[in-house]
Amino acid sequence: MGVIYNRIFQGVFNLGARVLPWHKAIPVEGAGVIAQIPDLLKKNGVGKPLVVTDPGLIKAGIAPRVTAVLDKAGIPYALYGDVEANPSVNTVNTIQKLYLAEKCSGFIAIGGGSSMDAAKGAAARVVFPKRTVNQLGGLLKVSKKIPPFIAVPTTAGTGSETTIAALITDTATHHKYAIMDLHLIPRYAVLDSELTVGLPPSITAATGMDALTHAVEAYLCWTYNTKESIQFALDAVKSIFANLEKVYKNGKDIEGRQAMLTASYKAGFAFTRAGVGNVHAIAHTLGGLYNTPHGLANAVILPVVLEDYGKKVYKKLARLAETAGLVLENSASDEAKAKTFIAAIYAMNERMGIPKGFDFIKDEDISKMTKWATKEANPLYPVPVVFNQAHFRAVIERLRIKQPGK
Repeated sequence: MGVIYNRIFQGVFNLGARVLPWHKAIPVEGAGVIAQIPDLLKKNGVGKPLVVTDPGLIKAGIAPRVTAVLDKAGIPYALYGDVEANPSVNTVNTIQKLYLAEKCSGFIAIGGGSSMDAAKGAAARVVFPKRTVNQLGGLLKVSKKIPPFIAVPTTAGTGSETTIAALITDTATHHKYAIMDLHLIPRYAVLDSELTVGLPPSITAATGMDALTHAVEAYLCWTYNTKESIQFALDAVKSIFANLEKVYKNGKDIEGRQAMLTASYKAGFAFTRAGVGNVHAIAHTLGGLYNTPHGLANAVILPVVLEDYGKKVYKKLARLAETAGLVLENSASDEAKAKTFIAAIYAMNERMGIPKGFDFIKDEDISKMTKWATKEANPLYPVPVVFNQAHFRAVIERLRIKQPGK
C-alpha cells in the first residue's frame, strides 16, 4: 500500500510541477568572470550586498578575491564569514539579522553548498521574518521573491547555485530541514574556474562525486524528468567521468576545472527538476548526526544503493555506462553494462581515496536514521525502488565498517 500511495502522490505532484514557473540560474562562465559581479549587482539594483562565506575560504584568500572586485568597483558590502560545514538554524538567523541591520539589498554566496544554503535560508527569512526555519521547511513554503541572489561556487559538486533547496541543521535535534521552493533558485551562477584551482584533492573528489550522484539520481527518477533534465544529467555524467580524476590529479587544470563547474551546474539543474533519491535520504542523516560532508556521504552511498536497486535500473545504468564511455553501445547486456558502471564508481572512489563505508555509525542511531530517511524519501522522491524503514536499515548496515573489537 505504501508503494502504491507513493506512486499516486508522485503522479499527482508531477502534474502540478509541470505548470510551475521553473527557471534556471543564469550561468556566467569562464576564468575570471567574477569581474562581472559589479555589473550584475548594478543591473539588479543591488546597492549593498551581503557576502556570505566560510572561514576556510577567507583564510585561503578565495573569498577576498571576490570582495576585492567589489572594493575596486566602489561597492559597499557587509560580510558574514562564519558559515559552518552543515549550516545551522542559528547561523541562518544571524545572517538574516545582519542583512536587515546593515540594510543590504542582495546576497552574494561564495563557497560550496553550505554557504549557499545558509544564505538561501537567510533570504527566505528576510522575506518572511516572522516565520522560523522550521516553519519554512518543506515544499513551496517561500511564496515571495527573495532579494537578488548571486551564487559563486568554489567547488564543483553541490549544484546549489541552481537548486531550489537549502538544507539547514537544527543543532538541538541534529535534524536537517530542507527548505525547497522555486524562489530560492539564485538569479546568477558565477562559474569561475580560477576560484577552484588548487582545491585540495580530497575536496575535489568528494564534491565531484556529489555532482555525479546528483546526475545519476536525477536520471533514475522516473516521473518528474523532462527532456532538458535528462540531457543535462547525461551531459554531466559524461563530463564528470572525463574530467574528475584529471582535476583530482592536477588541481591547476583550468579547462578541466571549468568543465567540472559546468557539469555540477547541469547536474544541479537536473536534480532540481527531476528529484534525487534514496542516496540523498541516507546522506542527509549522516550530515545531521555526524557532520559528514555531504559529497563524501553521497560518494560512499551511491554504488551501494545502485547495487541494491538491481534489475530495476539495469537499462538506465546501461545507457549511463555508454554515455560515460565505459562500454560500447552493443557490446553487452544491460545487466553487464549496469554492473560495469557501478564497478567504475567503486574503482574511481578507491583511486581518489574515498572509503567504502563508515566506522562511526552508532547502533543507537540506526532507528533514527531509518525514520528520517524514510520520511524524507517517501512519498516525494520518484525512486526506482521504494525503500521502507526495514530496507533503509539493511542498506545502512551495508555502509557500516565495524571497528576492531566492537
